[in-house]
Amino acid sequence: MATEGLTFDQWLRDAKISRQRLTPDQVALLEASFHFMERCGGDYYSRRVLSHFLLHCQSGLKVAQIARLLGVSRPTASEQQNVSSKEMVQAAHHRMAGRPHGKLLARYAGPVAQFLITHPKASRLDILDFIERTWEVRVSTVALYHFMKKYGLDSAQRSLAAAADTPAAGAEVVQAAVLPEASLPVPQAEFFLPRRSTRGRSSSCRSR
Repeated sequence: MATEGLTFDQWLRDAKISRQRLTPDQVALLEASFHFMERCGGDYYSRRVLSHFLLHCQSGLKVAQIARLLGVSRPTASEQQNVSSKEMVQAAHHRMAGRPHGKLLARYAGPVAQFLITHPKASRLDILDFIERTWEVRVSTVALYHFMKKYGLDSAQRSLAAAADTPAAGAEVVQAAVLPEASLPVPQAEFFLPRRSTRGRSSSCRSR
């Protein structure tokens, strides 16, 4: 959110933060953040840089408070807690690049699953890079999230990562973690080859 026309105290009130409950260090930090937003504006990139800083500087602020200050959702702020500075810059780069063409097709699910087997701890950006290298398609992290969820790849990746952390985990554990039948939806029609339009040769017919 932009701070244009707001005072510092109004900014705090809109985020449901009591100034009286903040420490002097927190007040100083948030005042600097307020001036940063005034100077740079409320665009996505300014908010992303500031949110990354506030979430990682051990400010003592709650994630929900930071989310309200910057006008992002609580789940989004929580997800950014586990993002490194490099991944944050990569995400901004992907957003700037946009999605010039293409989309995530059902037939990509198999190769992505195979990629996860060999890279169980791959980040979302690693998967996006794999998709771009393989099919020359660039998509957003939101599109990837829905794709992974639709085909059960998100839960499969978590299972693979857990198996990778266990030295005694065998190959059969890894295979079972990928695309478990119980967690997968029924594949859509485009997953299969079209049916033959002509009747095949009968096995009872003898060649002459």
